Amino acid sequence: MSLLKNFATVGGATATSRILGFVRDVFIAGALGTGPIADAFFVAFRFPNLFRRLFAEGAFNSAFVPLYARSLEGEGEDAARRFGEEALSALLTALLIFTALAEIAMPILMYVMAPGFVSDPEKFDLTVFLTRIAFPYLALVSLLAFYSGVLNARGRFAAAAFAPALLNVVLIAVLLLILWMGWANTRPAGVALTVGTLIGGVAQLALVVVAATRDDTLLRLRRPRLTPGVRRLVALGIPGVIAGGITQINIVVGTMIASLAPSAVSYLYYADRLYQLPLGIVGIAIGVVLLPDLSRQLRAGRLDVADHTQNRALEFAMALTLPAAIALFVMAVPIINVLFQRASFTSSDTVETAAALAAFSLGLPAFVLIKVFSPGFFAREDTRTPMWFAGAALVVNIALSLALFPFLKHVGIALATSAAAWLNTALLAGTLARRGQFTTDAALKKRLPLLLLAAMLMGAVLFVAQWLMAPFLVDPALIVRAASVGVLVIGGVVVFAVFCQLTGAADFRGALAKVLKRT
Repeated sequence: MSLLKNFATVGGATATSRILGFVRDVFIAGALGTGPIADAFFVAFRFPNLFRRLFAEGAFNSAFVPLYARSLEGEGEDAARRFGEEALSALLTALLIFTALAEIAMPILMYVMAPGFVSDPEKFDLTVFLTRIAFPYLALVSLLAFYSGVLNARGRFAAAAFAPALLNVVLIAVLLLILWMGWANTRPAGVALTVGTLIGGVAQLALVVVAATRDDTLLRLRRPRLTPGVRRLVALGIPGVIAGGITQINIVVGTMIASLAPSAVSYLYYADRLYQLPLGIVGIAIGVVLLPDLSRQLRAGRLDVADHTQNRALEFAMALTLPAAIALFVMAVPIINVLFQRASFTSSDTVETAAALAAFSLGLPAFVLIKVFSPGFFAREDTRTPMWFAGAALVVNIALSLALFPFLKHVGIALATSAAAWLNTALLAGTLARRGQFTTDAALKKRLPLLLLAAMLMGAVLFVAQWLMAPFLVDPALIVRAASVGVLVIGGVVVFAVFCQLTGAADFRGALAKVLKRT
């Protein structure tokens, strides 16, 4: 299966999950709004969401996949299975210990996670209670990530890619129950949603376990031992998780600072959900597919093929990310209005959330480029260099967030997160180029400026069209507003695609043909 077709498989599955996530968030906005119950749930949900993104979306696999692939291709099936079983036993043991300690120390952790909640004891206690319920999801999502890594290393991407959608299906069902029972904006609503998170985690893990069983890769538990393979996994895994998950760590830092202002946590959550859609469809898909491909190519000594793979991945990423970033910036207000403004979510909430979304969109290309450049290090079993770069970006994010928050509130936090992502991207790309491990080819040098020009042209068209359609975008009827946003989105896609096709910036017809090809 081609690289592009694998991108399409993972990207399509991720798109399904994110669309279901939007449906979920539309219900959450109506049921909880941006009040204290919503803030408490979002902080509690931030823990499993953080670990889902850290583990299930590639950071854990940055260490596991290259080592598993090396065992599989260099030492054979039995050695790979033995290494996998040793890693599984060590991982499960560590998870059980860590979860038990976190449950005991949860009030202390909450002082760090949401210090602004301390002034409201009822809100603080509810957040601690909900987070204790949600925290075991860490074990479920980590085991999900482990089996996803096993399947991905063997070129099996579908089950792991579709697993996140199950969480959203479960939460949507819980939200329908909440609305039917009349629990909106109450403590039982927060509890029910948190329990639903655990149920969704069980469903996700079950899906990949069934897939592993069918692929004859289900692993048995051994007595936990610190073998050479496990030591190597730990040595690579800790910096790999830090490096691969820096975007999520930055968001957690933002949540901590945002807890000092009323509703700021909720504004950032809703904005985060929107820009995570293109990041998930493009960035996560590229990170998941690119790493095993690069690992195999470098292991075989095919350096020219690896360089070509990275160039095409970067080109593909920017062809989808640049127009998405500009569209989110230009259309932030009408998009938030259509998706969330109803019931407990007011027009002022729309304005505040849209400002955060516009700030996040400035960093969207950088968030995706991190996913493109990081596998160049991880495939070479170098997780320390990206970790140091991630650390530098984290320092910048904290400093800028603290500097901007007094003046711009939650928008300052979003701007700081975007700036930190661009710093991380520059460090990753510059180091790969300096080491001779990534060289932009002639095709990329030609197409990248054209892609940027096409995206900017699309943005200008959207800006004018939005001005012309202003009466429809503020119409009292939701169906009118939604149809108007749909027209703008479709029009923007057509403008961008036509310009790219005419100039040769991207061959979307050829790409579609490759995806649909059965070979």
